Amino acid sequence: MALRTLDSLGSLAGKRVIVRCDLNVPLKDGVITDDGRVRASLPTLNALINQGAHLVVCSHLGRPDGAPDPKYSLATVAQRLSELLGKPVAFARDTVGESAHEAVAALEDGDVAVIENLRFNPGETAKDDAERHAFAEQLAALGDALVSDGFGVVHRKQASVYDLAEILPSAAGLLIATELDVLDRLTENPERPYTVVLGGSKVSDKLGVISHLLPRVDRILVGGGMLFTFLAAKGDKVGASLLEADQLDTVSQYMATAEERGVELILPTDVVVASKFGADAEHVVTAADAIEETPFGASGLGLDIGPETAARFAAVIRDSRTVFWNGPMGVFEIPAFAEGTRAVAQALTDVEGLSVVGGGDSAAAVRQLGFADDDFGHISTGGGASLEFLEGKKLPGLEVLGWS
Repeated sequence: MALRTLDSLGSLAGKRVIVRCDLNVPLKDGVITDDGRVRASLPTLNALINQGAHLVVCSHLGRPDGAPDPKYSLATVAQRLSELLGKPVAFARDTVGESAHEAVAALEDGDVAVIENLRFNPGETAKDDAERHAFAEQLAALGDALVSDGFGVVHRKQASVYDLAEILPSAAGLLIATELDVLDRLTENPERPYTVVLGGSKVSDKLGVISHLLPRVDRILVGGGMLFTFLAAKGDKVGASLLEADQLDTVSQYMATAEERGVELILPTDVVVASKFGADAEHVVTAADAIEETPFGASGLGLDIGPETAARFAAVIRDSRTVFWNGPMGVFEIPAFAEGTRAVAQALTDVEGLSVVGGGDSAAAVRQLGFADDDFGHISTGGGASLEFLEGKKLPGLEVLGWS
């Protein structure tokens, strides 16, 4: 079956359209630090506004544990959405209560309302099918159709993502359609050489991706906190660096499989080692197999790939026609440990082919480091959903929209 897209819903003029976006933006002291997900929702919202639909925008934000929590309110996001759309956006102080119904009833053609954080209601994430479905029925009373456009949640069987799509006429928005097109290009006949760059803190988060992509890629570059489990699997000492000892055997098997398949698995040859975790930490560059030979000894903490590795990774990336990157190379939030991530990001902007930044921390990193979204072929909003797609898993929020 093919994915149901906006066209399948026919004319939406004058109809109440619930748009399930992913507006789960990072906040610091009540201020949005990266509005990438809000901006990514604009093409679908504008398309519906131009049709004259009555837009009921919903999303989750953070993990408020099924009860209202002011620090997770979508009020700030609604204000930012209003600025980006260049028009007023109403805000309902609840999800399916009196305020939501009043806001929706007041909508006219092309108007937009945002209802409060879906996860303020325990039914949104309930494991119990009946409880989840009951909340979806309450949401359905607010709309005539559903446009599902939050790619970051399609791997979750949640009320607004799955059950609501069964109750109302439903289709995928432009964001989901774009994400799927890009991910399809990463898995079906990608241009070669095909390089995957993996970072982030835990190797356990990436095991499924490594396993699924090993038969499909030409090179895998490993950085971030996960690199130390790979080094340890080779027999190197890694000091106090992040290490998942329970994954050593699995990582060893992956390295052997890569060698058998002729996949180039490239590990760092040098790392930045610090005396502690912090912006004021002393730090030195050392060979990857000599982490405990620094002045910090066994308490040394690897926090970034080294300059030699960064240069090599960049050269491999630039030599590729398809690149997928998920996970920063180091603690990019601290300038002293951001250079590896910066080098990878810069190299991706030079790729003559498809370059994909895999959402989550990678997307936050490139923006924090001063890169623009259009410097890359695609910045995913998916995070975990993108990884699960690349692992070959079935995603309930896509299956319910006809994707198979």
